Amino acid sequence: MAEISKGPHIGVLSSRFPNSLYPNRGLFVRERMFRVARRLPLYVVSPTPWVPLEDWFRQNLNPAFRPSMPEYEEQQGIPVWFPRFLAAPGLEALRRLDGWAMAKGAYSRFAALHNAGRLDLIDAHGAYPEGYAGVLLSRWLGVPVTITLYGDERARSSWRISKLREAFKGAVRIFAINDTLRQFALELGAPDERVEIIADGIDAECFRPRDRIAARAALGISPVAPVLISSGGVSGEKGYRRLVEALPTLSERWPGLICLLVGADSLEKTSCTELKALVEQLNLKETVRFLDALPPDGLADPLSAADVFVFTAHHECPATALLEAMACGLPVVAFDTGINRELICRSELGGLALFGDPSALKAAIDLALSRTWDRVVIRRYGEAFHWDGQVNRLCRIFAESVARR
Repeated sequence: MAEISKGPHIGVLSSRFPNSLYPNRGLFVRERMFRVARRLPLYVVSPTPWVPLEDWFRQNLNPAFRPSMPEYEEQQGIPVWFPRFLAAPGLEALRRLDGWAMAKGAYSRFAALHNAGRLDLIDAHGAYPEGYAGVLLSRWLGVPVTITLYGDERARSSWRISKLREAFKGAVRIFAINDTLRQFALELGAPDERVEIIADGIDAECFRPRDRIAARAALGISPVAPVLISSGGVSGEKGYRRLVEALPTLSERWPGLICLLVGADSLEKTSCTELKALVEQLNLKETVRFLDALPPDGLADPLSAADVFVFTAHHECPATALLEAMACGLPVVAFDTGINRELICRSELGGLALFGDPSALKAAIDLALSRTWDRVVIRRYGEAFHWDGQVNRLCRIFAESVARR
């Protein structure tokens, strides 16, 4: 736990953080904050949901039910703890307790850091339950809290709106990764001067176009085959299924079509099994290729082998996957949601489809495969979202927030 540099000690609170069991969960959080850790001392507390008798339930009734998480890992020299908090699965009525339960579960670890002089600010990732839990911890420990919004905040019910309002009221700063989320926070009463857009960034040196022919040869793909690719934020609800369901029609239009699903094997077991069963059911075994989750320096190769990047998440998501594809010169097709619309803001960068309209998605992909794209223009747009400027701003705001406190 040696200090990296002088400056405030940052305690990250995020239930979506990679670990040895789920190495691709919340990579966008780790990428963002581990870059901060190069400049400021930083620790991660990643609470994991737990219910009494869950070990017995897993052993006797459902082996696929929430694997037991590690208690502690060191990742790239950064301490990461995984304390448990009480959370009944699938019961929406009890979700209103998640924020309090998460705060209680994480309290002992944050208190230990605080007592050791290693906690000056809590940085919560997500408005609920993390943001709300961070505000409670802030009150209990007397340290400021910041909240980062990634776009999966759902304020459908009155109790959620109430929790979000309280979280926004208690945070010294709120970081939104796009203007859509900034407006969302303002609508729920967050003070304008506390809400700031700090988007996710990319490693533009890592994500750059590679030799197309060599990249295809490494994957056994013909130089002339039409190729789609999808990756990023893998989980059962990220939309691979929507892309697969569009492929039979697209394959008729584009003979020899190949679709690369990067990281699909890292889905939760049930979701991955269902996805592969769908591929077989639709007779797409020659079309769909499942690739393992890849580190950044490996992902640029299959991106360079593709013609179009397709992102079919059903809600707002971190922009990282789209930007990484663009930095490799790929046009992007995605649903017409706030963050996607902000990024695919010009026709020369890709296309948008109305969410929930399979025909619109197929048409957007078909058009993207038909067009001739200026990949240099796309590359320049993507590489402009580099990390250095974003991390500089984060570190400055953290230091200011602690000094004011």
